[in-house]
Amino acid sequence: MLARQTQSRTLHWLGRQLFNRDDPAAFFDPLLERINPMWVQAYTPARVEQVIEETADTRTLVLRPSRRWSGFKAGQHVNICVDVGGVRRNRTFSLSSSPILWREQGRVTLTIKRLPGGRVTNWIHDELQAGMVIGVGEAFGNFLVPEPAQPVLFIAGGSGITPVLSQLETMAATDYRAPVTLLYFVRTEADVIAREKLQALAARYSALTVTIITTHEGASPRYLCAADFDRIPGIRARQVYLCGPKGLMDLARDLLHQRDIDDTDIHSTFFSVPQADLGKEALGGQVRFAESGIDVGSEGDANLLDIAEAAGLTPQHGCRMGICHQCSCRKTSGTVVNRLTGQASGPGEETIQICISVPRGPVAIDL
Repeated sequence: MLARQTQSRTLHWLGRQLFNRDDPAAFFDPLLERINPMWVQAYTPARVEQVIEETADTRTLVLRPSRRWSGFKAGQHVNICVDVGGVRRNRTFSLSSSPILWREQGRVTLTIKRLPGGRVTNWIHDELQAGMVIGVGEAFGNFLVPEPAQPVLFIAGGSGITPVLSQLETMAATDYRAPVTLLYFVRTEADVIAREKLQALAARYSALTVTIITTHEGASPRYLCAADFDRIPGIRARQVYLCGPKGLMDLARDLLHQRDIDDTDIHSTFFSVPQADLGKEALGGQVRFAESGIDVGSEGDANLLDIAEAAGLTPQHGCRMGICHQCSCRKTSGTVVNRLTGQASGPGEETIQICISVPRGPVAIDL
């Protein structure tokens, strides 16, 4: 460990002298990657130790990140970067293992569903193999197990089970002393992710009740309904955690509100950007990327990150969903609308997240 730290400090010092940059060690990455990809400095490398088939369209990656990675809390996300066709791509996924696995074995898992047309998820499913190295960022997110212990209801749909798996394993391992209920919705029995793990958790963790509901195996679809909540003891005293498709999450919120369960007791995370009502005023406009000296026009509800990339720029970003804040930069003039909230910004200087900011008229960005 000491030798690796000394090596990293030496590279950093030498690079600063040569390049006068805050991230100078990254200049050596092309050479380091050829010698040992786990020495790369621009991101935290993680070696793929195993690829597990969960369902026909879902895989679990068992990763061993470099020891300089800081770890995570149950329910958090992580950005990964992979090389697809010679271009480094960043995407965000939930960690599906307990932090205890990281602390005791130096391993983590990501459970990733193939998305139709998804550039990165398709590459992961078709090309990524054990022994390869990918990049991971630091963990982030507030979809966390309540402390101190309180009764919990998880409602998950499809691959939305991934952060819940991390939370349930952590609760079981720490003897979380409060009732925990999981309602897990999948289209068919073949779509259940981590079935054996869920069965094992329910068998050894007496506080946990697991109900798996298939929505498309009967004569008509079977969705979340009020009767599901009738069977949950003390539902109004529960902290509710939602993760899944937008339709399921919206339906769950409506049913919970009907029972006078307040939004302060409802926690959610998502894997696509929810679209708020952006108002009736026309969107789009001339965008000036001041540092790059580029002016481009935009129409409709395209966000500033997409506009910048279409103009050939490569701004820093991570989740593309307004969670990680890695794309934050300075707006110097103009108005933008937040895609998550529908709220318009002021016309002056402020820091915005370009992945969820849509121009409404002329906008200038320090990029």
